[in-house]
Amino acid sequence: MALATFGAGCFWGVEYFFREVEGVSDAVCGYMGGDDSKVTYEQVKQGNTGHAEVVQVEYDPEQVSYEQLLDIFWTNHNPTTLNQQGGDIGSQYRSTVFFHNAEQKQLAEAAKIALIKSGKWGIKQIVTEIVPLQSFHRAEEYHQQYLEKNGLPSCHISY
Repeated sequence: MALATFGAGCFWGVEYFFREVEGVSDAVCGYMGGDDSKVTYEQVKQGNTGHAEVVQVEYDPEQVSYEQLLDIFWTNHNPTTLNQQGGDIGSQYRSTVFFHNAEQKQLAEAAKIALIKSGKWGIKQIVTEIVPLQSFHRAEEYHQQYLEKNGLPSCHISY
């Protein structure tokens, strides 16, 4: 099994999309990128801890590639809005790939360049950060599979 970590706005929808992928054994909501050793949702949502809402994905590389996970990441959020996804505004909602190793870094950077070259976003700049893995803090249990637990449809951002 391998791990991948993505920040693409509110983690509820991001978790939902990754859980739907064959070869993904787990997708966990959490926080990454800040300085505090322990954080809570109440602290992170204020936007001043430096953390991003993220989803850490456990997957079987024999069934789904990291490149395929990157495709899902790019497809299910707007990588051109700085610190915002839809109505969620703040650095905690930033678009970020936290790479676990040099290969993930290379693949994420190549995917970002390919997305820019594709022209999908026109003249808009892709603002997605590609940064080294930091400490992962699992979000409170009520955030895990939140949409499923509450019978809500996925929260997909329209652009």
